[in-house]
Amino acid sequence: MPNEGFLIGIDVGTGSARAGVFSLSGELVASDKQEISLHREGSTTFEQSSEEIWAAVGHCVRGALAAARIEAESVVGIGFDATCSLVLVGEGGASLPVGDPEHPERNIIVWMDHRAVDQARRINSGKHAVLDYVGGTISPEMETPKLLWLKENRRAVYDEVRHFFDLTDFLTWKATGSATRSSCTVTCKWTYLPHENGWDERFFRQIDLAELVEEDFVRIGQEVVAPGTALGSGLSEAAASDLGLAAGTAVAAGLIDAHAGGIGTVGVIGAPSENLAYVFGTSSCTMTSTPEPVFVPGVWGPYHSAMVPGLWLNEGGQSAAGAAIDQLLALHPASQEADRAARQAGKSLPEWLADRAMEAGCTSDSDDHLSAVVHLAAGLHVVPEFIGNRAPYADPEARAVICGLGMSREIDSLVALYVAGLCGLGYGLRQIMETQEASGAAVKRIVISGGAGQSDLVRQLLADATGKPVLSVSCEEPVLLGSAILGAVAAGSFSDMQTAMTAMTSPGKTFTPSEGSMVTLHQARFDAFCRLQSVAREIRQR
Repeated sequence: MPNEGFLIGIDVGTGSARAGVFSLSGELVASDKQEISLHREGSTTFEQSSEEIWAAVGHCVRGALAAARIEAESVVGIGFDATCSLVLVGEGGASLPVGDPEHPERNIIVWMDHRAVDQARRINSGKHAVLDYVGGTISPEMETPKLLWLKENRRAVYDEVRHFFDLTDFLTWKATGSATRSSCTVTCKWTYLPHENGWDERFFRQIDLAELVEEDFVRIGQEVVAPGTALGSGLSEAAASDLGLAAGTAVAAGLIDAHAGGIGTVGVIGAPSENLAYVFGTSSCTMTSTPEPVFVPGVWGPYHSAMVPGLWLNEGGQSAAGAAIDQLLALHPASQEADRAARQAGKSLPEWLADRAMEAGCTSDSDDHLSAVVHLAAGLHVVPEFIGNRAPYADPEARAVICGLGMSREIDSLVALYVAGLCGLGYGLRQIMETQEASGAAVKRIVISGGAGQSDLVRQLLADATGKPVLSVSCEEPVLLGSAILGAVAAGSFSDMQTAMTAMTSPGKTFTPSEGSMVTLHQARFDAFCRLQSVAREIRQR
């Protein structure tokens, strides 16, 4: 195993940029974090600035290097991951406004932005063959509907764009000057067909984006490579100065953030195809790898080599997960009081509530007693679809349902609502898994990553709600590790991705589903979840 040099994994999420320094054995040496701002208008419009994000990346890379006390020259490889947000870049790298022309610095349409719902609906009405590879239905979270929205609503800006980038590809472009795209980004969010090595020209003509075809796709990507591929001549002089690293350091083609979590987890035990990667952050993503393509209605994919090279990927998830819990808690009268107490304790509100729940529901530290916490939510049910159902219904217009909430204004009632919300996320995950299994993509276990899923209580409730073991990995930052693995492959430290995954990941704790009466209880709650979801859909359709 290689034992010289260090790697840097860089992750840009919705609310922050993070960088981690790793050894070639996968040990996290040091990390740093920098918050980034999010401009929001109403419930559908979310924008960010690529200039701010790049500055935040530089800040946290320098911070991680300083904390690790290593020289820049000892870093052999860099990997990037980011949210699947759309970045507009004009002539000479200029930022172009995606909304208000008075704010050209806001040149990113964030992944969770739903301004293109109408465009997605019109694209879906065409029943295009390419949609077979996105679960049959394109989402407004994807980039093609957003491109069409820009053309129809900001035509002058649309015409001025020189590069439409997924955020990950923007970061690698800033780092190297290479406009090469990752097969992860353009396959999962742009309708690129890697198994055919190209774009579907007919599709773009039919949805009124023919100019992209006439330009030979130069603005959305002419060269596409697998994640982990070394780009250009490595880190440019300008980027090296920005990041405090050495010019020429290997830079890998990147991944969407959730997929980096997949790379940092699914190789930890057994074959990658046995494990479902569940990345639990602001939203959640589920990633299942199969040797052959599996078509699952309502689940994105199958995507060839979009995460693990050589394997097909099915991607599901929940449009809001950690964000859904935050929204749910904010509705309760006791939320402000609890938030003050959480801040005084130096914890986030969900962390503080998890501790309160364990105190109220547990008489020991065993997982059986963690499972007993579900009793706190007796009679209370939540379908936490605040901004739609990503999978398995691919319904962006779905909305949350809360059933059984009384008039209590006490913190104990807030704790119960928190537990019910976690169970609701678990039942949504079970729906996705059962839908995939019915189509031939079964898994043995869930491997979890993401900031919202770090609590033992959360992991045990997910195991109980889904009926599958939930496994953590030993690295406390598996998303950052996934990006560092990319850097290791680009640097030539490992021959391929699967070898690097095996060498750099190791298992943590396993949370086994409870048996007996707890199975009956969760089955009843799951049935209630499905009924509430169905009734809400029926009411909306009427």
